[in-house]
Amino acid sequence: MSSDEFKPGLEGVVAVETEIMEPDREGGTLRYRGVDVEPLIGDYPYENIWGLLVDDDIHSRMPLPEPFEPVGITGRAPADLQAQTARLSGLWGLGKLNEISDDQAREDLGRISGQMMSVVARSARLADGQEDEVPAETVEQGATAAERFLLQWRGHADPKAVKAIDTYWICTAEHGVNASTFTARVVASTGADVASAVIAAIGALSGPLHGGAPSRVLDMLDAIGEPANAEAWLRAALERGEKLMGFGHPVYRTTDPRNVMLKEVAAELGSERLDFAAHVEETAERLLRERRPDHPLYANVEFYASIVLDAIGLPRALFTPTFAVSRVIGWTAHIVEQTKNNAILRPSARYVGPDPVS
Repeated sequence: MSSDEFKPGLEGVVAVETEIMEPDREGGTLRYRGVDVEPLIGDYPYENIWGLLVDDDIHSRMPLPEPFEPVGITGRAPADLQAQTARLSGLWGLGKLNEISDDQAREDLGRISGQMMSVVARSARLADGQEDEVPAETVEQGATAAERFLLQWRGHADPKAVKAIDTYWICTAEHGVNASTFTARVVASTGADVASAVIAAIGALSGPLHGGAPSRVLDMLDAIGEPANAEAWLRAALERGEKLMGFGHPVYRTTDPRNVMLKEVAAELGSERLDFAAHVEETAERLLRERRPDHPLYANVEFYASIVLDAIGLPRALFTPTFAVSRVIGWTAHIVEQTKNNAILRPSARYVGPDPVS
């Protein structure tokens, strides 16, 4: 590719070098810093994945959330998450990245990471119509971040739901230089404080083509209604040129390994939607192969993520911020990496407007 060749969406353009992760395009294996993720599930909780990605040490853990009383929680996220992160930046007096040490940046990011789970749990509780707070002593009984999340949300934590949310967070914690991660690195490259980088990343994640996709998968399943309708509905959608939510990925040329793991979690939860979802998945992939046999598309992580989050009763409006709780680990690792060898990220643009007016 020549230096002046335009690539829409910057597809295939190398913007950064990273030691954190690169999706396995052909093999379908999920690795963080070269470590296969699937065997870690069940042996290490989500908070240890923070250590692996940020510190390159699986025994290092994400800090516990500090005492904090949010103001103005609405139950409508990710706005709650962005607003509370901005408030924490002011309360904690976070410094600009070009004015603080790398160690201080990591510490600041650890404080924010630890707090996100608590903010989303409170938002989810309010979305459920519960205006009271679960006592801190109850939340602190949780042995893992996933258990504390469910305790703070519902006041109780079913072991199957704990395992489900922990697995979901682990397998979605990082995925290369995706839209939200690139956004975080761009903001970090300007020397802004870490909260600004995280807030911007949450904004990017909220888009329906990124982290907002899982809730739209359920909308699609609701619209299909029943297995007998699947083929006609999907075929009509494709003929209209519509995108099937939860299918296709800009990186994978095979099955998304995260989707395989989450399908197993959905089965363990006994999801009532699982058989229907599996039928839609099979039908959609067959129709997509018929249309483009040279470029088959498979269900991606959002497809069974939607089934898992629905099975534990999470409101659809909270799907994206719950995704952010996991992805903050990847954002943290990339922000730290960006600051260690920083150059402001500013791609070029090719002007295609009118000629100068004489």
